[in-house]
Amino acid sequence: MKGGIELSRTPASTIVLPALATMILGVITPLVAYAAFRKFAKLSLVDSAALAAHYGSVSAVTFIAAIGFVALANHPAEGFMPALVAILEVPGIVVALLIVQFRGAEGGSWQRALHEVLTGKSIILLIGGLVIGWISGAERMVNVTPFFTLMFQGALVLFMIELGTLAARRITDLQNAGWKFIGLTFVIPLVNGSLGVWAGSVSGLGIGGAAVLGAMAGSASYIAAPAAVRLALPDANPSYYLTASLGLTFPFNITIGIPIYLTIARYLA
Repeated sequence: MKGGIELSRTPASTIVLPALATMILGVITPLVAYAAFRKFAKLSLVDSAALAAHYGSVSAVTFIAAIGFVALANHPAEGFMPALVAILEVPGIVVALLIVQFRGAEGGSWQRALHEVLTGKSIILLIGGLVIGWISGAERMVNVTPFFTLMFQGALVLFMIELGTLAARRITDLQNAGWKFIGLTFVIPLVNGSLGVWAGSVSGLGIGGAAVLGAMAGSASYIAAPAAVRLALPDANPSYYLTASLGLTFPFNITIGIPIYLTIARYLA
């Protein structure tokens, strides 16, 4: 909803190219993650797709950190960047679920797979929230702010506790994943992040905006994607996608990734 509100404030001519680049990134990044985990880490189709959903989506906390970092570096990002977060959050999850529907079901078609995914609960909520925020705008959302904004942190804490307990029960499964799995949680962000910086530069974003888009593309969701995966891919191993996104990729991006993305953006500029 917050992303939809930002969309309602932004002129279409200003955001159209960055939005298109973001949507394309939302398709490419999960495919990169899926192929890497499937081929090099030898994970199952479902686990690889679950990880693809996380790496195809975006971490809001990483985005906030990137916004602050580029501002301190005297390269402030464009004001409509929060809208791109909302745009990037959905396509990667859809692509990951399509992989399972299309490759896992015999005789399945793209049309049938697309229908099953887009009518799922998690995707309806993500897209619906974006549309509601866009139509309503900031003024009409004031009355529901106590419910959707003030209560969000408390609900998030409960959600993260539940996910943490699930990951803790299966943390020993990481021993079976091996060093290749751990290495991919650092390599994939750099690959996707570099693509994001390049896409931002090509679409007309400034140095700060391109670096932030790179951080977004290189991040892994640990809020929206886990919720979608829990609903759509219940057989996926939470210790893989939670530990990868929250325990490995998130701190890597915060400490090392974001400065690298800014360096690439400066070089391309």
